[in-house]
Amino acid sequence: MNYERQPYRRCGRSGLLLPAVSLGLWHNFGEGKALDGRRAILRKALDLGITHFDLADRYGPPLGSAEETFGAIAAKDLRGLREEYVVATKGANPMWDGPYGSGNSRKHLLATLDRSLARLGLAHVDIFYLHRDDADTPLEEQAAALDHFVRSGRALYVGVSNFSPARTAEIAAMLRSLGTPLLVHQPAYSLLRRTIEDELLGVLESVGAGCVVYSPLAQGLLTDRYLDGIPADSRAAEGRFLTADQVTPEVLAFVRALAGLAATRGQTVAQLALAWALRDPRVTSVLVGASGPEQLEANVAAVDRLGLTTEELAAIDLAAKESGVPV
Repeated sequence: MNYERQPYRRCGRSGLLLPAVSLGLWHNFGEGKALDGRRAILRKALDLGITHFDLADRYGPPLGSAEETFGAIAAKDLRGLREEYVVATKGANPMWDGPYGSGNSRKHLLATLDRSLARLGLAHVDIFYLHRDDADTPLEEQAAALDHFVRSGRALYVGVSNFSPARTAEIAAMLRSLGTPLLVHQPAYSLLRRTIEDELLGVLESVGAGCVVYSPLAQGLLTDRYLDGIPADSRAAEGRFLTADQVTPEVLAFVRALAGLAATRGQTVAQLALAWALRDPRVTSVLVGASGPEQLEANVAAVDRLGLTTEELAAIDLAAKESGVPV
């Protein structure tokens, strides 16, 4: 474990510190991937000071397989280190057939969290998120379930993901009244998707919650991956979380402008995009995926130059405007 490789940032007004760059296991930890390759990624993560691993009950494919893979590796490679890393998972997703197989009812959330713990081989997770809001379940019931998970020892902290600013403020107030503060919100955020700046970040600051963002590289658009066309083995070519029609001339023009700016800073486009997302102190951590140890190491190198000048920020905004990218 290398705690010197990157900075750790406080999650809201809690006592929990998270690395600036964390590892998301949304991609590349399902079945069909060599276990040794996944083990190499996790080992590299620890070498890079990544102590925070983000999962969900649905991650795979198939459903649940990312948790199973992480649990199998952790049982051997992380034996005796449970107090040194943070495991987050999420519930609310469709996981099995029938009326209780999805949603944010107390019944489903308790069942899916217990199944996650079994797959992970853990007595508790550090953070349990509601993966999305559920308009059909009273918010009071959702908050009560989260409070129960902490009081029963299944989770140390709780958070929400993909909640609107208003609903985030509401559930934060409910949780506070129950004595279980909202630790964190997990939204999408990148140079191509900046909507959390409008209101959500202000709400999180006011309620004392942290912000762990996913897709800071916009599913690979904010890299040099597509500058010379769509590779046959890319997500866009496969239509996997990214489609070819999203690789627009406007986006490519913006990324080319970012590449020029990144070069002056001695960074890649991806490193610049991560540094930009971390420029706001209200953002606790950015989640990155990795197909291999080398990619993970390259992404973490973003922390070597996090500071962005006023002129650089203005140049980024101007490049977006001139490229016609809606942000």
